[in-house]
Amino acid sequence: MLGFPREVSNPYRRIPLEIPEGVSATEFFNSPCNLRHLSRANGLLRTKEGFLLYRKAIGHSNLFDTSIMLDTSQTILDPLGRPVRRDQLERREKIVFSRMTQVVFDYMLEKYPDPERYLVFCGEASLDATWPLGKPGVPSIRMMHNHFMVFDQETLKASPAAADDDPNLTDSGNNGLFLQYLASVYHRFFEILDLEILEPLNPDQARIKVTGYPQGLPSWRVKGGAAALENGKFWREYDMVLEGFLDFYRAFFTLVATNEARVPLEAHYPGQIENVLFFSDEFHRAARILRLMVLEDPLFANEIRWRPAYKQLLYRDDTGQLIVTISQNAVGNAITELLGIVVKRVEDDAAYSRTEQGLVEQLLELRNRLVWANLGEPLSTPSWPHGSFVPLSRR
Repeated sequence: MLGFPREVSNPYRRIPLEIPEGVSATEFFNSPCNLRHLSRANGLLRTKEGFLLYRKAIGHSNLFDTSIMLDTSQTILDPLGRPVRRDQLERREKIVFSRMTQVVFDYMLEKYPDPERYLVFCGEASLDATWPLGKPGVPSIRMMHNHFMVFDQETLKASPAAADDDPNLTDSGNNGLFLQYLASVYHRFFEILDLEILEPLNPDQARIKVTGYPQGLPSWRVKGGAAALENGKFWREYDMVLEGFLDFYRAFFTLVATNEARVPLEAHYPGQIENVLFFSDEFHRAARILRLMVLEDPLFANEIRWRPAYKQLLYRDDTGQLIVTISQNAVGNAITELLGIVVKRVEDDAAYSRTEQGLVEQLLELRNRLVWANLGEPLSTPSWPHGSFVPLSRR
């Protein structure tokens, strides 16, 4: 029997920075100034391409939690000029990013081998410059990133149910629209992909038991499991999934915005857009509904992300299979919510201190593996000045 969405509490230590007067918290935390501080205070490793491995200062899981970001904040000051998706990376950058992801994911599987005890996953998301420009506190981080996490299944089972109307689960109304009106055509659209390593799954086969998520999304099983991640073809197929999603998103929101069926200039699969989407009554019906909502409801209209916004996950299910899935991304969503996990971050220095050493020691061990794989050079911070953890009391 499938479970239900969960709300998990996770303690963190207050970031020792003062937000300048007149600047919102979101604007400050995504500023070049704060991102420089992030690297100095929590940076673990940096590659010559600019990829930064770092500890999540306000994380989702203190069991294991880290992220890789293409940190261009100090070199590209225009937030709209920064790469936000894999398809915007150069070939060399894409190879490095994929190799780093493989090393980190392999480390998580090694350290947490039992799928019945641990939920292991990572996820990319297009970041916040896709927010509506009229929305207060629009973040400017807009940088390519991948977030890696492990959750204890017992912790998830013991966590209370998330609210049915939690905006992070309802996707500001857009996810319900996709599930109710677009699920069938969404899945048909992806049938064009010529895949060898990724095998399409029925959406019900992709759910994890504790939450019953993901719901209704196109999903693929990774044939060959973790070993497939060492194959460049897996990453090419992973890119194909993203390319297909971008085509679907652009075609749909162009129809919503203009009420005209146009093949986007950047389309990877133009024939599939015309043959499957533009001749689908479901597709046009959903666009009409969303269009009317935008015209009638100014609050809803301000939530729409007109530019492609996505979340793409690679996770291990309860049986040990590796699964890939992808979804549209609305304001407020984190990748955990795609798996039915809403994380409530709680400021609690004492609780965080009890888990910090175990978390950091894993991240330093992981850093060593990346260095040995010729994927970057280590960074020094007050928490690990010489490659080992230093408690706050001794800093």
